Amino acid sequence: MAEKNNNNLFYTCSLIEYIGRTVKRRRKEVVKQLGKETIERVYKYADVFHCEPIEKVADEFIEKCRIQKGDFDNEKECRYTVPDYWTIGEVYERLIEDVGEDESIIDTLMNVYQSWIDRFLSDYNIAVYYQSREYIAACYKEGEIL
Repeated sequence: MAEKNNNNLFYTCSLIEYIGRTVKRRRKEVVKQLGKETIERVYKYADVFHCEPIEKVADEFIEKCRIQKGDFDNEKECRYTVPDYWTIGEVYERLIEDVGEDESIIDTLMNVYQSWIDRFLSDYNIAVYYQSREYIAACYKEGEIL
């Protein structure tokens, strides 16, 4: 089981969300383009990166990893109040903590973002992100929205 309230994981997930919104890409695409090595670096040095504005850190990784603009704009599609990137980062952090078993935290992160649930957590109109952490983890483990 992963460490609970993992600040480095929270920052890493929030940065992924911020980058996704900036470049208009699905979060699974952002994770793929950042790659495991870069995500491990963000996670390891999150306390240092956190000292800089997230916009600056995001821009540096967008440039370094050559992440191109896409056309996925879940903020524009949202009919309600858009949750901030810290809120969504926390949702992913908790899910990763709750479903991580024997694999590394980064492997769990990669698996969660590359899974089917990314589509539901990024659709702010259906508000799966707003559900309890136990419910989201149960859905993930079952492979469907319950």
